[in-house]
Amino acid sequence: MNESSKRLFGTDGIRGIANCDPMTPEMSLKLGKALTYILKMEKTDSKRPRIVIGKDTRLSGYMFEQAMSAGIISMGADVLLVGPLPTPAISFLTVSMRADAGVVISASHNPFVDNGIKFFDRFGFKLPDKKELEIEELVLSDRINRLNVPPSDIGKAWRLDDAQGRYVVFVKNTFPKDLTLEGLKIILDCANGAAYKVSPIVFQELGAEVITIGVRPDGKNINTDCGSINPELLKRKVKDTGADLGIALDGDADRVIFCDEKGEEVDGDIVIAITADEMIRNNKLQKNTVVTTIMSNMSLETFIREKGGIVIRTPVGDRYVVEEMRIRGCNFGGEKSGHMIFLDHTTTGDGTLAALQLLAVMKRKEKKLSELAKIIELYPQVLLNVKVREKKPFQDIPQLEDLLLLSEQRLKERGRINLRYSGTESLARIMVEGENEALVYEVAEEIAYRIQQAIGE
Repeated sequence: MNESSKRLFGTDGIRGIANCDPMTPEMSLKLGKALTYILKMEKTDSKRPRIVIGKDTRLSGYMFEQAMSAGIISMGADVLLVGPLPTPAISFLTVSMRADAGVVISASHNPFVDNGIKFFDRFGFKLPDKKELEIEELVLSDRINRLNVPPSDIGKAWRLDDAQGRYVVFVKNTFPKDLTLEGLKIILDCANGAAYKVSPIVFQELGAEVITIGVRPDGKNINTDCGSINPELLKRKVKDTGADLGIALDGDADRVIFCDEKGEEVDGDIVIAITADEMIRNNKLQKNTVVTTIMSNMSLETFIREKGGIVIRTPVGDRYVVEEMRIRGCNFGGEKSGHMIFLDHTTTGDGTLAALQLLAVMKRKEKKLSELAKIIELYPQVLLNVKVREKKPFQDIPQLEDLLLLSEQRLKERGRINLRYSGTESLARIMVEGENEALVYEVAEEIAYRIQQAIGE
């Protein structure tokens, strides 16, 4: 199903500016009602549905949490409130608590003024496009306002007080039992987001010396000058303290970036290569296949192929990576942006868990991250964003098709171009990759200029 066929949901749920359409408390209430109605229609028993609700640290999270709870309860389901926890923790708790669904209130790496809502099914997987469209159609119809249950069937809500501890134990158990993190000094940036309490505990209890950044949320400072999209402070801190590496999570902690002991950022594709190589060596990579997206570097695909493996590409979005992994029976996939999915352990991207898998490789091989990062040399790749006033089909933009054809001829077979619109922001994203760095930059800027002239803000 094409993203354009949906009016509310993007690549990762619904997002927007808090208190502005569509991210209003009224919409949150309707979404809660619609989710519950569909769950009840699908249930084969008479038990009251249970739904886990978690959030990040945004000020508006209180508003959406209460509205979502009201919608769910009004339709005769019960709510388990867990407060600020990483997105993957909600996925885990949904399965662990035998709940019927999970709800995450977060806008991930976006600024605090934004918020979002995404859903997990009872198996801990993000809802497929088809199910999101069912919810959307119900929410946008008048029918939603007529859905209710009798007063005697109204649900209730309670807080799961030990939710944080449950998640900490779960994540720690994915780290090899014969290893510890003793002797490692780690700079950990939690982005003033959902992981600010739990992630430091995980690394500390496994033996690491942990110096934290971004663990004092105030409702408005999530992702501000910190976290995976703002790693400059992390890099400086690593160099200033002589740490072994830096780890930065995003606002909902479902993705992670790293910097080595020199303060140099390590690309997500390199981390995928390091991890996949270790899994191949130990015969743990199912189907000898890595699933990644169209954004991953060509050199990653070449490396995996040389190791006897296969790379499968999907559209951008960790949900599409996971869907392809499930179809093909694979157990490892990820995005260069830092989403990494280890289906042997979990059902969605988990930044803390992914960091532990990389740390396990470092400990086993007794190598610094800068040494491991030499495993592949990435082709030059340029990513440009253009703010747009509308998401017009690229083929309808005057002269763009001719420019793309010419650009592909200039790159020959040693490069590629990918254009897409962001599923969560009003941005056109341009990716150009190839062997010739100067040519790559030139091509990317020409395409960005053409798009800016046609539909830029």
